[in-house]
Amino acid sequence: MTKKNSIKTRERLLAAASEVFVAKGYRDATVADICNRAGANISAVNYYFGSKEALYREAWLHAFTEAIKAHPPDGGVSAAAPAAERLRGQVRALLARIADEKCKDFAISRMELANPTGLLSEVMRSELNPLREKTESLVRELLGPRASDTQVHFCEISIVSMCINPMVMKRVKQGDGSKRHGGHAPIEDLEAFADHVMTFSLAGIAAVRGQA
Repeated sequence: MTKKNSIKTRERLLAAASEVFVAKGYRDATVADICNRAGANISAVNYYFGSKEALYREAWLHAFTEAIKAHPPDGGVSAAAPAAERLRGQVRALLARIADEKCKDFAISRMELANPTGLLSEVMRSELNPLREKTESLVRELLGPRASDTQVHFCEISIVSMCINPMVMKRVKQGDGSKRHGGHAPIEDLEAFADHVMTFSLAGIAAVRGQA
């Protein structure tokens, strides 16, 4: 097998694994399912990754890396822009990444939360913490130097939660085709919702800053 073919096989396995882990979760996914979908020999997972557990971690990391490439965390906003604009870029990028059905990292994460294995904890922490820290840095800039670490942390959680929750519900409804998860229409206009999140967040930050 040439190096080029070997790389292609590995990439097919990662893509197939992402799809199977999204559909079935880690425990119900089988190596046979993954290899069959990838058009690879049943021994390929052990050859390229060593184990199903390692493939699970690599599949999430691969999906996350591809999602970040498609939706850069800064949202295309210059580092020289005012803090509020940079925060909006982060909000828009997060919304777009979660809403994009081609991005499998969030769907795998959701399956992991529903049925935890603990296998993704370290890799998720190493990749997601830097993103969270960048958001906290912007929040701290907006809150001012008198803000406490707790105030910064709470504000960051509030902003990210506003982005994640409605996108989760949208993905759930798309996944099962039902309306049983609530009567609210899913968010379709991401730009309008990003504007709302920013209006709400900046007002909240201003209120917290007044308490600092």
